[in-house]
Formats: sequence, C-alpha cells, structure tokens
Amino acid sequence: FFISLISAYLSFYLFSIVLFFFFLMIRRPPRSTLSSSSAASDVYKRQVHIEITYAGICHSDIHSARSEWGPAMYPMVPGHEIVGRVKAVGGKVTKHKVGDLVGVGCFVDSCRDCQYCKEGEEQYCAPGCTMTYNSLERDGKTPTFGGYSTDIVVKEDYVVGVPANLDEKGVAPLLCAGITTYHPLKKAGVTKGHKLAVVGLGGLGHMAVKIGAAFGAEVTVLSRTAGKEADAARLGASHFLITTDDAAMAKAAMTFDFVLDTVSAKHDYSQLLGLLKTRGQMLVVGAPPEPVDVSAFMLLFKGRSISGSLIGGIAETQEMLDFCGKHNIVSDVEVIKGDYVNEAYERMLKSDVKYRFVIDIASLKQ
Repeated sequence: FFISLISAYLSFYLFSIVLFFFFLMIRRPPRSTLSSSSAASDVYKRQVHIEITYAGICHSDIHSARSEWGPAMYPMVPGHEIVGRVKAVGGKVTKHKVGDLVGVGCFVDSCRDCQYCKEGEEQYCAPGCTMTYNSLERDGKTPTFGGYSTDIVVKEDYVVGVPANLDEKGVAPLLCAGITTYHPLKKAGVTKGHKLAVVGLGGLGHMAVKIGAAFGAEVTVLSRTAGKEADAARLGASHFLITTDDAAMAKAAMTFDFVLDTVSAKHDYSQLLGLLKTRGQMLVVGAPPEPVDVSAFMLLFKGRSISGSLIGGIAETQEMLDFCGKHNIVSDVEVIKGDYVNEAYERMLKSDVKYRFVIDIASLKQ
C-alpha cells in the first residue's frame, strides 16, 4: 500500500513539474516581442519577411552549387535574383510595408562601418559583405539561404522597392544581371554621343544593350557568329560586329569609347582593346576561368584602361530599378517550374536560353 502511495505521489509530482514548465513556455513572449534592449530582438524588428514570387537563375548559382568557386556550404539554397511581396515587417521597419513589391539581390548585409559601406558601395565591403546564399551572417555562424524558396527574411536596408509598372518575372534578373551592367556603365559616364561595344549577348549582354541604349549610347553587339544579329537589333543595338571577321574588326579599330565585356570564356583582350579610341575604357564584368594576357603597349600608347566591376550598392540598385521603371526595361526570361532547375542549369551551360531562366516559386507550393 505504502509503495503504491509513494508511486502515485511521485507521478503527481513529476506531472506538476512538467505542467509548470509547459505553462512557462507557452506564456513566454515570442522573440519578436522581447524587450528592445536585446540586440537580437532589435535586428528582428528591422527585418522584412518576403513571400517570394520569382527567382532568377544566375551562372554563379551553377558554380556555387557545384562547388566550382571554392568550397561550398551544404545544404545550400541558391538564388540572388529575388522578387516578392512583403508579408510582414518588424516593428522598427520604415522603408517597406506589407503588400509592397520588393527585391533582394546578391547580398543581404555588410559591416556598415568601412569606407566602402559608408560610400554606398557595400558590394566592396572591406571585411566582406554577407552574400544572399552560401555565406555566413555577421555572427560568423549562421548560414544564409537564397531565393529558390517560398520565403526569405532580410534586414530592411538590403531590400529594394520594385516599380509597379514592371513585370515581376522580368524584374528578378535585374537584381543581378541588371545592376552588374548598370553600375559600370553609369560609373564610366556612358551617355548620348558615346559609342558602346557590348561583347557577348547572353544574360549580362542583353541587359547591357538595353541599358546602354537607354543611356543614349550608340550600341554595337560583338559576337562570334551572326546568329543573334536580329535579337541584338530588337534589344536596341544599332550595329552588329562578328569578331571572327578580321576585315570587319580591322575596320572597327579605334572607333569605340567604351567596350563592355560580358564574356566568361577565354578570349583575346588585346583584340577588344584595339577597338577603343584614345583614352577609351574596357569595362570587364565577365569572369574567364584562366588569367588573361594583355600587352601593356595596348594601354600605354593610347591611354586606354581596363577596369573590373562587381554589381552595385543598395542605393544604386534602387536607382537602377527606378531607371528601368522609367524606361520600361526588364530582362527577357523563360519561366520554369522548380523541378526543372537541373535541366535549366545544363541548358545555361550551352547558352540555350534567351536570356535568363526564372523560377515560378508558386510551383514549389504545388
């Protein structure tokens, strides 16, 4: 009898302890309502919850997913061309509201304290910006995950507004391909009266043609074959130059103010430099896998220069989107479902897309 009584008492005692902790847990306020003295809570209150509608596929997604640009962090969710609607905002968010059409590009945070962050070029953050995926948050421990997903939560300062007149599907690639080409053209001062050569007509090249033409430049597309000549004209190019036509290339020598090179395969930089006028600029956004050879004499005797460029800062990304809204510029896209990504990767490697794949995120919910 006494053993049964003690057993019943212990069972009741243990049940009471469990019940106490259960009520303690459910009464504890969620993280978002904790005191603002908490640094983590303060960060949360400045975040924007986005329900993603479309995510563009970039070549860097392929390289990252396949660990071709250094060791990758798995599991990985690629995607840094993100468009969606604001689903919720933290209590201290002032730049965006629920229902807004917004975008997220290649990075989601930076140190904010270095020279480059203060100059609005967070992409060159001295300690390194926090990439949208395959990266670590500022705590050095928490991995970031990208846009091949239904939702993403991002600090408000790294979210940009999307003009309402633009097609969401075509906007997604602007967050990478658009700003990658807008930034060097704007910084170089490309404008009306300039002659601009765009090398390569792919995801980057087709955006360079549209943006360069909108800046007022006379655009010429350079390609190895004549296969894309009609597309180049449709996109806004005034001329088309075949790089394997020696006679045509010789005739074009020293006729361009700027050459924007989007090609990521091995090719001859000196051939392109020869197209530039005195003090002409070659703007490089393509990334060949091997080092390139350049004759110093091609630079010295005509005062030419070569410069590289990597996307743009947040303020300039917003400026680019507003510019595209004004000129009704979006990317030419092929919309796919989420289960087609692997096939899309293979087709991209064969340049079999005009000119960017975009995932319809609604397909992930089916």
